[in-house]
Amino acid sequence: MGNEEEHAPPLMDCLNIEEQCTSARVDEGELLDRLDELKTDDGCPSTPTMLPSSDCNDIIEEIKQGMEFNSFEDLMVYYKQYAKNCGFGVMTQRSEKSEDQSVRYVTLGCARGGKARIKSSNIANPRPTGKTDCKARINALRIEGKMQLTTVNNSHNHAISPQKSRFFRCNREVNETVKRVLDTNDLASIWLNKSYGSLVVGAGGFENLPYLEKDCRNYIDKARHLRLGSGGARALRDYFMRMQYKNNGFFALMDLDDDGRLKKIFWADPHSRAAYKYFGDVVTFDTTYLTNRYGMPFAPFVGVNHHGQSILLGAGLISSEDIETFTWLFQTWLQCMDGIAPKAIITDQDRAMKNAIAIVFPETRHRFCLWHILKKVPEKLGSYAAYKCGLKTELMKCVYDTQTIAEFEKGWSQFINTYHLEENAWLKSLYSEREHWVPVFLKGHFWAGMSTTQWSESMNAFFDGYVHSKTNLKEFVDQFDNALKKKIENECQAEF
Repeated sequence: MGNEEEHAPPLMDCLNIEEQCTSARVDEGELLDRLDELKTDDGCPSTPTMLPSSDCNDIIEEIKQGMEFNSFEDLMVYYKQYAKNCGFGVMTQRSEKSEDQSVRYVTLGCARGGKARIKSSNIANPRPTGKTDCKARINALRIEGKMQLTTVNNSHNHAISPQKSRFFRCNREVNETVKRVLDTNDLASIWLNKSYGSLVVGAGGFENLPYLEKDCRNYIDKARHLRLGSGGARALRDYFMRMQYKNNGFFALMDLDDDGRLKKIFWADPHSRAAYKYFGDVVTFDTTYLTNRYGMPFAPFVGVNHHGQSILLGAGLISSEDIETFTWLFQTWLQCMDGIAPKAIITDQDRAMKNAIAIVFPETRHRFCLWHILKKVPEKLGSYAAYKCGLKTELMKCVYDTQTIAEFEKGWSQFINTYHLEENAWLKSLYSEREHWVPVFLKGHFWAGMSTTQWSESMNAFFDGYVHSKTNLKEFVDQFDNALKKKIENECQAEF
């Protein structure tokens, strides 16, 4: 390194870096493809600069205290390549910005830094983690316009291997060329594992790809959500305009991204809006019925009429299931129904859905669908030896046969103690939210006489019979319209 070469530590073997590095934990923006040779003119702390290199003999010197970099981006490029050569991943552990939003101070560390935390609710099958509380890290401070390394720790408490560097998230990227290949093959109905297999063959082996199969799958899942181009969105808009022309009571709202691709949509016909005025006290909302070929969940609002039939009170198609999307959908539905919120709404236990309901319907009673909860019982408790020898029966008795809150509390305690389920995370989470789903807690609160089991099953069977999932969005809406007409016909027959 300039006039300090005689003191330089052993140099790292280089790895080919044709792809840019990105990290889900770090927002560095555009990074340069090649690292520069290191040089210094005056014996001061060296400042790596970016120079092109045509071969694989780039020299990455070991990180040490006092090094300077022209920018935060240069520091990130250098440290990532150093980490890639050594065999560990990089993440930003801490950063501070100045008033001009430039990075003033940053701590970059090994991706295995921090303590392992069990995030999975299923303690019997915890999500694997690579965290080892590794202390390898660097601290950099902006001094006179340059990022200077103030402290450096290069010691790891785990094995490192350059051959495994490609598995770290910061070293994985699906570039634009590969994205086009994946998109084209997906539109041609070629399975993703086949597409990925061809990429592996073309690269000469798995080790030569800067991404994994799950990275390709994640990209395709996201692409499907937003694939409906402006032409498809325009076709849907034309369809809804025709429906509104036929009847002023038809309501539809679409949300598009900057490229004109559909993100979410809601619509309701005049019959649904009229029915809500009579049967809108209690509504169930579910996104698990079926999806179309683009992977957009179908989100219907459903009620029950005076014949005990399930009725549609509006429907949506959404590209994601987060708080923002659900909030938009609920607010749009509320606007469609003249601002009249339901007295009660029944959903599954989705957290994003729960938070959005609290925002849009603060006065509405929110209940969890018992059918969705109990259908998980075999999965959550089926591994216990006593599952078929009384455990399942006692759970059902506790849920359905208790008549007072005190009876439920006593029965639940006996059930947990009898089968030694004190540490079952799923049951503990259910108990903490028992006021949202246990029937005895809900008596007199818009629950009596309503079977969410029949509700959900009848809706599922209805749409499976009339709406096919392997359609584009325009076809999906057309089939939904036909299904809704059949639903109205059944109601007319019952009325007769």
